Amino acid sequence: MGIVFKQSLKNTIIIYVAFAIGGINALFLYTRFLTDEYYGLVTYLLSTANILMPLTAFGVQYTIVKFFSSYNTKIERDNFLNAMLFLPLFIAIPMAFVGNIFYESISNYLSLKNSIIKNYTFVIFLVALFTAYFEIFYAWSKVQMQSVFGNLMKELYNRVVVMLLLFAVYFNFIPIAHFIYYLTAMYFVRMLIMMLYAFSLYLPKFSFQLPKNYKEILKYAAFIILAGSAGSIVLDIDKFMIPQQKAIAQTAYYAVAVYIGSVIEAPGRAMSHILQPLTAKAINENNMVEVASLYKRSSINLLLVSGFIFLLINANIAELYKLIPSKYAGGILVVLMISIVKLYHMFIGNNGAIIANSKYYKILLPYAISMSIMLIVLNRYFINSFGINGAALATLVVILLYNTIKVWYVHYKFGILPFTNKTGLLLVIIVLLFFAFYFWDFSFHPLINIALKSCLLGLIYSVLVVKLHISEDINAVLSKFIKID
Repeated sequence: MGIVFKQSLKNTIIIYVAFAIGGINALFLYTRFLTDEYYGLVTYLLSTANILMPLTAFGVQYTIVKFFSSYNTKIERDNFLNAMLFLPLFIAIPMAFVGNIFYESISNYLSLKNSIIKNYTFVIFLVALFTAYFEIFYAWSKVQMQSVFGNLMKELYNRVVVMLLLFAVYFNFIPIAHFIYYLTAMYFVRMLIMMLYAFSLYLPKFSFQLPKNYKEILKYAAFIILAGSAGSIVLDIDKFMIPQQKAIAQTAYYAVAVYIGSVIEAPGRAMSHILQPLTAKAINENNMVEVASLYKRSSINLLLVSGFIFLLINANIAELYKLIPSKYAGGILVVLMISIVKLYHMFIGNNGAIIANSKYYKILLPYAISMSIMLIVLNRYFINSFGINGAALATLVVILLYNTIKVWYVHYKFGILPFTNKTGLLLVIIVLLFFAFYFWDFSFHPLINIALKSCLLGLIYSVLVVKLHISEDINAVLSKFIKID
């Protein structure tokens, strides 16, 4: 786990700085510098672009990770990467052509409930295309075992630029109506920077010769593009469907709550950047001992770190909402449900990477499609009945069910589970501390209350997980600085 730990540590630092800046943006700047309607519009456009992105990318970002390490010569790798550069264009160009012809009809349909969407519909395709190629060049760098710069561009760059743009709106340097145009340009610049970095790591000799196993590659990409599209629906369909049934400002309230709950997955996002290529390499080499080791250690380490963040967020959530405009306060229950979803996702470790990089990857297609259909159905009913709480409830039900199925499937096919002999003990600690801290607060200013509860919670949690040797990896790191019995 040496390379995993080193790059994960750097990635974790970047992601937490990015999440801190993103938190300032989401909780304080967006909520005060933009109207609720425009904040909801930004959330809607970016979420819809995320749904469209996997189709635009043609699954290339996953295909690079899966196949690159299987080639032994530079010529084979060059032919493969050249094909990966041009493959998305076979979807992006026809999509742009059709979208241009039917633009008026598409924009009218999307803006039936909220007319503000109409003038910005074209942004969806542009952001999807720029994000798709960014992810392709990011995967390009990850297979060179260099994930830190791409992670910085993905997590930190866009949040810093958004902060600058929000201040530009506040000081009237740019009109609020142009904020989204500048945001779109930011995604284009990010793509160009990532392209230059990827080429600096590995510049292939450009040719139009297809790799010898191009049929296998196309077959894999075809499955991944459908599975990835369905997976994106799972991630963002709630933010897409809320404006179709409610005022678009509700999307802003929901986005704030989801952002708070999503902080829990930060360590998983950091570790996954390097775990994905390592998992693919171990599977390509048929090293199932290493696969099992990565599975168990990623699970316990992510559960430990994410569990602490889960406790910090939910113990302080009532106080945190006192610091932002009161109209956002209806999202407290959303935070709890989303944070449970994210914690469970961390709990299953690199489960998804094992399936995606194995010969059983085809199961991802019916899995993702059935999950997205169930989520759409539940969202349609729950949003109408319970508003934004209904959207979170739909996500909770679907993700808990289908992640459990994934754990069972990996065990069925590979005979491995993510649990260690300390998993149950760690879960008991998290549950007990949750109930001990969730229902009470100090009677001071919210910031003081948050600081006091966080310090007390952090002390108790740290002592328990260290003394009980929950994670050998984390204890090994801490032993370099403190004495551990």
